[in-house]
Amino acid sequence: MEQEKTKQITEKGLMTEGVIYKQLLLFALPLILGNLFQQLYNMVDSIVVGNFIGGTALAAVGAGFAVINLLIGLFMGLTTGAGVVISQFYGAGDTEKLRQAVHTAAAFTLIFGVFLSVAGVLLADHILIWTNTPPEVFDQASVYLRIFFSGMIFLSIYNMGAAVLRAVGDSKTPLYYLGVACIINIILDILLVAVIGMDVEGVAIATLIAQAVAALMVVVKLVRCREGYGLVLKEIRIHPLRLKRILIVGIPSGIQQMIISLSNVVVQGYINGFGSDAMAGWSAYSKIDGLLLLPLLSFGLAMTTFTGQNIGAKKLDRIHKGVHSCLIMSTTFAAVMTVAMYIFGGPVLSIFSDEPEVLRYGVYMLKGMIPFYFLLGFIQIFSGVISGSGNSFASMLIMVSNMCVLRVAALWFMASRISDVKFVFYAYVLSWATCAAGLFLYYLKGSWKKGIAGKDGVPEDGADVL
Repeated sequence: MEQEKTKQITEKGLMTEGVIYKQLLLFALPLILGNLFQQLYNMVDSIVVGNFIGGTALAAVGAGFAVINLLIGLFMGLTTGAGVVISQFYGAGDTEKLRQAVHTAAAFTLIFGVFLSVAGVLLADHILIWTNTPPEVFDQASVYLRIFFSGMIFLSIYNMGAAVLRAVGDSKTPLYYLGVACIINIILDILLVAVIGMDVEGVAIATLIAQAVAALMVVVKLVRCREGYGLVLKEIRIHPLRLKRILIVGIPSGIQQMIISLSNVVVQGYINGFGSDAMAGWSAYSKIDGLLLLPLLSFGLAMTTFTGQNIGAKKLDRIHKGVHSCLIMSTTFAAVMTVAMYIFGGPVLSIFSDEPEVLRYGVYMLKGMIPFYFLLGFIQIFSGVISGSGNSFASMLIMVSNMCVLRVAALWFMASRISDVKFVFYAYVLSWATCAAGLFLYYLKGSWKKGIAGKDGVPEDGADVL
């Protein structure tokens, strides 16, 4: 009987009962693989570009990467807000508010996705000018950015749909859809660039089509769903109270991700000052960086959903146990992957380019950063708990103060004193250490626990949990 109950809880995606470490691990593993597929999008683009077009084109794709993350970061923060609200209503068993939150998120996504697409296309050249993109890279970077941004509506729809599924404990379905999209992306990359002979527009078009397919699949999944979080197209509209709560949680998360991405745009500007070889090396390193971050980001997302559902169910002790389990698993993953990439990072980087100077920069950057990746595990997990409780404003203040303000200040201070690119490493590591410490202290303080208050375990409509 107990086994049957556990099975039913697992199938429903509830994380309010059962063995904690198993639930977190089973939830996080599909996220790790899903994030791997997302990284493969950009990795395949870079491999194809670096080997079939050249280092300049690789630099062009890299120049757009930080800018793309800037706008995506804003929307991903808003999907975090939707996910937190949906997970809290799901954990509390409030079906009516759950349906309202899902349909509000869908309506908001359509509006904001169109805005991102239009804004990105119109501002592409201006953004490249702001980031000090070299003339020899500018035209290709502009083409890549315009095509990529034109498909932001598809990326927005997929990410919001995936956030809904993950909020109710389903991290497997988004993984399947990303797998299909990744395969499509790889096939089209090879076809358009290696076979047909297109330039950077080929990889941009391939990514756009793959994202459109993923968006279609997640919409079909939600429309066919008969649970409380299912999507009924004619019911898609804004429910003011639900939108207010999503924005209260989501806007700070969005600002946090956008400003941190903005700080990375500033970093890109410093990297650009060392020339196209350094740009290409940084672009290649960024792909490896994405792989190293997979377990850390995934466990942070797992804690966000875990915390949200248990806030709704008023199970505070279970959240603390989840943090302990997640820290152990995240640190282990990070250590293993860091050691592996530190040893084999050089050969892996050679996949992206065989140009000696590009590889020299890439390996130098890789070895300067990876010994400190364990700090990112602490950042993601404690930030996940704080955001999952609905208190994303506090997380935003800590993250932005350290990962943006302190980082940019450190870059400015060291740039005039250190002529080597290594000053970028110092700025990153310093900001990681102070951010991890700040989030940990806030977690110990316990102000985030106020998210327990409210009817049915969910903060009252319009109430801000600060």
